[in-house]
Amino acid sequence: MQLANLAHWTVYFVVRVAICIVQAIPIESCHAMARRLAWFFYDVLRVRRRVVDDNLRHAFPQHSDAERNAIGRAMWEHLFLFVAEVAHAPRKIHETNWRDFVAIRDAPRLVRALLDERPLILLSPHFGNFEVGGYVLGVLGFPTYSVARDLDNPYLHRFVNQFRGATGQHIIPKKGGYDEIVEVLSRGGTMALLADQYAGRKGCWVEFFGRPASAHKAIALFALNHNALLAIGYARRLDRPMQFEFVAQSVLDPNSMSDSPDAVRQLTQWYTSEFEAAIRQAPEQYWWVHRRWKDHRRKRTAPNRANVQPPASRAA
Repeated sequence: MQLANLAHWTVYFVVRVAICIVQAIPIESCHAMARRLAWFFYDVLRVRRRVVDDNLRHAFPQHSDAERNAIGRAMWEHLFLFVAEVAHAPRKIHETNWRDFVAIRDAPRLVRALLDERPLILLSPHFGNFEVGGYVLGVLGFPTYSVARDLDNPYLHRFVNQFRGATGQHIIPKKGGYDEIVEVLSRGGTMALLADQYAGRKGCWVEFFGRPASAHKAIALFALNHNALLAIGYARRLDRPMQFEFVAQSVLDPNSMSDSPDAVRQLTQWYTSEFEAAIRQAPEQYWWVHRRWKDHRRKRTAPNRANVQPPASRAA
């Protein structure tokens, strides 16, 4: 236990020092470093290169190898810049100056959904800078509840949750958090969820970039059972670091599908298709490192007719 605790402290210390260094460097310099690190990870170390290329090959079959490589390299640049922006956000984005960093598209649609008496489930893929998006919603006075897995390192877990909760975002543990989610929805609160994660072979299978993808059924069930609005929102980076467009892409009332016997799959397909439309606008800002399209379902094989013996005929 003492060795494990020492290891956690060491990792926490290294991460905190790294974040302090990032915070001391101008964001433009962080961007330049992110670009160099992206080249090193993608072209030299080839970290998850095969997974990224396979995902991009299926999502954009019309692209050339050079075009797919450009997206893969830009994705790594986005991931490193993502971390730098999260480090800088608490020191730069405040109630009085948030407009210098964030533009809101379709603001009336977003505000109406957030102020509605009905509960709201705000959905986003691993796209843009969703951590800054949650932070900005809190700055604007709209606290949200999110579900996240507890980190193995307790010191890092506390540190990350301090950032997420700095402007009012509340974190519900992924394990054992069902009752708290129900309580939030029952009193008309807002759940903000990343909803593009693989749900296993027993999940709800929908089409995502033309391939079967497993999604969690719980989101659709929560919406139907608690009369909650579903909204698609994300914080997409614009042409330079720390400049975002918060997009309220669409809002759906699940009651429009509640009478359908296939309502869960239809709702899941709806938000998955909305995710795809958003990602196509800036594919380099999506996490292609995920094995999103794993399919471990058992495939039924037809019996080998050559080995099947005809049934014996009954005697008259």
